[in-house]
Amino acid sequence: MALNLSAFQARLEREGLHVFSVRVVQHGEAVGAENFAGADDIRRLQHSVSKSFTSMAVGLALEEGRLDLDTRIGDVFPEAGSDRASCASEALDPAQIRLIDLLRMSSGHDTPPLTYEERAVLEEPDWVKHYLSRPLDRPPGELFTYSSGDTYMISAMLEAVTGQTVKDYLVPRLFEPMGIDDVRWDTCPLGRTLGCTGLYLTTEELSRFGEFLLRRGVWKGRRLVSAAWIDLATSKQVATPEDGGDWGAGYGYQFWRCTHGAYRADGMYGQFCIVLPERDAVVAINSQEENMQGILNAVWEEIYPQL
Repeated sequence: MALNLSAFQARLEREGLHVFSVRVVQHGEAVGAENFAGADDIRRLQHSVSKSFTSMAVGLALEEGRLDLDTRIGDVFPEAGSDRASCASEALDPAQIRLIDLLRMSSGHDTPPLTYEERAVLEEPDWVKHYLSRPLDRPPGELFTYSSGDTYMISAMLEAVTGQTVKDYLVPRLFEPMGIDDVRWDTCPLGRTLGCTGLYLTTEELSRFGEFLLRRGVWKGRRLVSAAWIDLATSKQVATPEDGGDWGAGYGYQFWRCTHGAYRADGMYGQFCIVLPERDAVVAINSQEENMQGILNAVWEEIYPQL
């Protein structure tokens, strides 16, 4: 049954929400797709949706035995010891941060390294060295602090143990099987896949990723990532600050939990891949909008009831 997206569109217009396109898939079929204000469904920067793709690379590397969740940054980059921050104790040594701490963004920084603003002016080309030069404010694993720098370090660790950038590692394992060709994923000054941002996708391609997640790692009958990893990555692994909205429902391994029993990959300015297991549905959205909760509210109130 096709969805009526007119109320959703009217809501966007009434609230001034700048959404380019939406695509809804249910029971494996597209039930609604719309481009707004003359926009085409072209590839757009996905911002932090990229993090969730990096999470898939972690799941594959774990299955291949290249890493485990307790692997520490210092295990992978032992030569970086001389670049580490001056630490009050070993517990506050950034090299002691484990992969699991990076995945759930509990690395121990109050002010995370490698923010968008910091990356724009950073003169040090080796971002691993810069990350390790920043002291921790508390032992890793205690509290959630959103950090793109944590995801960059995941990307750097993956490249170190696989010998490939995250993009190149995922091309034959994820992108090509899903029919996503000529992948663009931006890099740091040393050529590492950013991991935390930089991936470009259409809304339709984003909906494919959502369908793959909904099927717990299977695309068109072919298993690409283990169901166990999808379940771990998309379940609540750490509490997030209560905000009364969809950013207070907890965080997984580079995925946000949502209200309505859902989870999502999301990116700055309203890139969303929302997976609704209870409704066997996916909602993919590309936007240029700071009021991201407003877009999610429109999904919950204008699209969700129809599913």
